[in-house]
Amino acid sequence: MKIGVLKETFPGERRVSLVPTSLPRLRKAGAEIIVEAGAGAAAGYPDARYEAEGATIADRDRVLAADVVLGVRILGSAGAEWTSAIEGLSAEAILIGMCDPLGEAGAIASAAERGWTVFALELIPRITRAQRMDVLSSMATVAGYRAVLLAAVELPRMFPLLMTAAGTITAARVFVIGAGVAGLQALATAKRLGAVCRAYDVRAATREQVESVGAKFIELSLPEESAEDKGGYAKQLAEEFYQKQRELMASVVAESDVVITTAAIPGKPSPLLITKAAVEGMPPGSVVVDLAAERGGNCEVTQADQRVVTGGGVTILGPTNLPSEVPYHASLMFSNNVTNFLLNMIQEGSIVIDLDDEIIRETLAARGGEVVQPRLRSILDLPPLSAAEPAGEDRSTPNEGESPESDSGGTGG
Repeated sequence: MKIGVLKETFPGERRVSLVPTSLPRLRKAGAEIIVEAGAGAAAGYPDARYEAEGATIADRDRVLAADVVLGVRILGSAGAEWTSAIEGLSAEAILIGMCDPLGEAGAIASAAERGWTVFALELIPRITRAQRMDVLSSMATVAGYRAVLLAAVELPRMFPLLMTAAGTITAARVFVIGAGVAGLQALATAKRLGAVCRAYDVRAATREQVESVGAKFIELSLPEESAEDKGGYAKQLAEEFYQKQRELMASVVAESDVVITTAAIPGKPSPLLITKAAVEGMPPGSVVVDLAAERGGNCEVTQADQRVVTGGGVTILGPTNLPSEVPYHASLMFSNNVTNFLLNMIQEGSIVIDLDDEIIRETLAARGGEVVQPRLRSILDLPPLSAAEPAGEDRSTPNEGESPESDSGGTGG
């Protein structure tokens, strides 16, 4: 079984999908690793380190000939020109990476038409066994950390309370909206820097998590409404709910020096939580870091990947790829997730697609010429696959010397 590691082509993307320290585990499982020349250089992993761990450094054509091809960004998340950059990929290939399946489902359909088998890592289910494979949580951890550092650089004051001979310097006030992985990491980082931290989330159950990192949970008098879908991700609520939320939140925003927003809904526009009027009510020099900027932003003033300064002196940042700004450790975390994902499918040196495994079944987006993930079929207005209609034939990768038709011993599809 050959695993290929692509060099990222998306503008500004510095991560790599597999780092050298992950190679021994995969090689022990029977994999041969082929890395595109320079794939890890921008993240701090030179070709020599891959070679020292037994990988082969090669050009893109040879990487595309592998049984399994890995990327951080593939298909819909890699830009319109990505597919043309991998024209040499065979119809039997298995693609694994982040591909924005809910936002760019059409790219999955195009991949299915080419015969590719695609695993979308964003669809990893929120179950205990899959935590070691959860790339969204890993990258959100990096983003939450980095967001606070960006805010600290922009803010014209220091974060901690300081008692000095020149007087007392009061602590910065940080308000985080959304207490998911990114929000909790932002709170923990701001707290370590000495800020006074507060947070709000529509899910009241997050109160304990917020308080565990030393922040205060803000309660708003809003109607009770389930804010999670079956997969544990935030879901879209009624506009009336968001309108009331914005009104109540404006006063908390106005009291804050730094506001970090993290409220994103997979495949949907980000909910508007901070109005232009609320921003104008913030103190001069205040900073908003909008981590939901990629899908429109939680702040009305946000512009994706831009630094906006209002007439009142408030700075709004809309970064869309913060993990790439910390590429060494972001790549390490991503690689560990991907390695665990692969090892979950490898049996006797081959990739076995066992649809009885919830992790494999939920992340399998395309196979056998079909979009097979039910949520994606719904987005694409495709009829459900009947129980009698298989999700494509078993495409387990053969061991060295075996033909593709060999029985790999897995349950297949």
